[in-house]
Amino acid sequence: MTTLGVRSARATGLPWWLLLVTGALWIIVSWLVLGYNSRSVNAIAVLAGAVILAAGVGELYLMFFVPGWKWLHGLLGALFIVTGFFAWINPGKTVFWLAAFIGWYLLFKGAADIVLGFLTKATNEAWWLGVIIGIVEMLLGFWAAGRFERSLYLLIVYVAVIALARGITDIIMAFRVRKLAHEV
Repeated sequence: MTTLGVRSARATGLPWWLLLVTGALWIIVSWLVLGYNSRSVNAIAVLAGAVILAAGVGELYLMFFVPGWKWLHGLLGALFIVTGFFAWINPGKTVFWLAAFIGWYLLFKGAADIVLGFLTKATNEAWWLGVIIGIVEMLLGFWAAGRFERSLYLLIVYVAVIALARGITDIIMAFRVRKLAHEV
């Protein structure tokens, strides 16, 4: 997250420990997702729907509190919420579609993370972590784009990767918000 994002989180009074807790919860979700197997397709689709819904709510939250790109956060939030509900309504038939969606999401999010990492190099001491996460996300996205017959296993990995990346991002943001609070 950019310095402006950290400053706006600080300005809104967002407690740093809340980001730490949500980061830990995202990492736990990542670990739980990897415990599923191919016999629980509906459970995986429902859990993927829950993760996508949570990401949608997070994007809508960001739309109101970050200084820029509000329209993009709003669009992603709406898209994630519709997708999450669709996964809950018809979980068995959405597995392939969810895998395709998550693969394309990883491509775009990885590209955005790489660009943001380099753009914030002067103000963000952890810029390199965003670049590394972006590269991994893009590699996973490219891998998924051509092989949808493995969608169930890819879906498991994607949901775990998204949850893990979000957890790491929230934890880093928590300590940056805490650091900024001590500087003031």
